Amino acid sequence: MKILALDTSGLVASVAIIDEDTLTAEYTINYKKTHSQTLLPMIDEIVKMIQLDLKEIDAIAVSGGPGSFTGLRIGSATAKGLGLALDKPIIHIPTVDGLAYNLFGVKDLICPLMDAKRNQVYTGLYEFNENTFITLEQQMAVGIEDIITKINEMNRSVIFLGDGVTPYRDIIIDKIRVPYQFAPAHLSKQRAGAVASLAKIYYDKGQIESALSHQPEYLRLSQAERELKEKNEKSNK
Repeated sequence: MKILALDTSGLVASVAIIDEDTLTAEYTINYKKTHSQTLLPMIDEIVKMIQLDLKEIDAIAVSGGPGSFTGLRIGSATAKGLGLALDKPIIHIPTVDGLAYNLFGVKDLICPLMDAKRNQVYTGLYEFNENTFITLEQQMAVGIEDIITKINEMNRSVIFLGDGVTPYRDIIIDKIRVPYQFAPAHLSKQRAGAVASLAKIYYDKGQIESALSHQPEYLRLSQAERELKEKNEKSNK
């Protein structure tokens, strides 16, 4: 079974291909270029490097949100286009779950943090129990101090990762009351290899969807939508 995985949910652009239990290719870029510039050339590059005909893949996995609104749209549109063209199903992986899966097998609590601005983060809480991936708190958009409070109440050692670590590092250090670590650089951001590996589990369980029905999951309104809503609320008073 071959799965092509895409993750453009944040600043990182990442693509990967797994063949059964082997990661045959992964291409990850964390730089200033937009995903619209990088994603298709990255897919083309790894396909050429491993001499793969895209018709051979069985499914397309995509990090489906939350995350950057523009990034999610690019990733989902690319997955949908390939799925429709190749007649392949889509495997929708929640972004925060895929990020947490980077830390496969750790004993501590796992807390991914994605910066959602305004002191908000996209986050969730996860653990591995005998190598089984368990969601303790489903992905959500909350204040950074809210998730820290929840972790303190659980009274467990925790590992933080994600692009939300950098802007909220000082708050974490000040507020956390349990033993904690920050994941190292090679595990701290989105990786399509983790999305692909988690997608294989989804595929085996039959958790797939058609390319036509796939939609990203934003968890909250975009800034433009929030501003419009606030404007309408003021005008109605």
